[in-house]
Amino acid sequence: MSRHPTSLSPDYFAGLYADDPDPWRFASSDYERAKYAATLAALPRPRYAAALEIGCSIGVLTRQLGGRCDALTALDVVPAVLDTARKTCADQPRIRFLQAAVPGDWPGGRYDLILLSEVAYYLDRADLERLVACVREALLPGGDVVLVHYLGATDYPLSGDEAADGFIQGAAGFAGILAQSRTAEYRLDVLRKAGAA
Repeated sequence: MSRHPTSLSPDYFAGLYADDPDPWRFASSDYERAKYAATLAALPRPRYAAALEIGCSIGVLTRQLGGRCDALTALDVVPAVLDTARKTCADQPRIRFLQAAVPGDWPGGRYDLILLSEVAYYLDRADLERLVACVREALLPGGDVVLVHYLGATDYPLSGDEAADGFIQGAAGFAGILAQSRTAEYRLDVLRKAGAA
């Protein structure tokens, strides 16, 4: 399987969702359900003041994460997907949805949690470096970064291990590893920025 040589564009995702409103089966897959439970269990704190979820898709994990946050900003690149996510999370007014393609469209603000669940491998190495720089500026001292990445074969610019390891190496100057776990299908990495919480 050949890899995309550059970061995947919003049109790539718009095409996937045009063919199927839930192409990765976020709402129905046992894999996703178990992965979401593991992601929430891995959060080092019971509650966050301001969280950022990059790549929220139709809002299934967003809805669960919202219960742990005073404020949650959720991003995706496809307008129709964001409309679905808003409906999924309609009873949670603390969640704000924005159309943005990172790292170019960074939302601003400061956060004590940034979640990148199955998104960093959509970027090429140069954009991954830019993403790390954005996270460095946006993450509050003592804040947490959670990375989740599928480990199977894909045509994405980076593999799950390349994306996670590249992020961790790039962030080494400001964030250290708190926890790591790995299943046959995905890996989960938790980092914390240096400084007081």
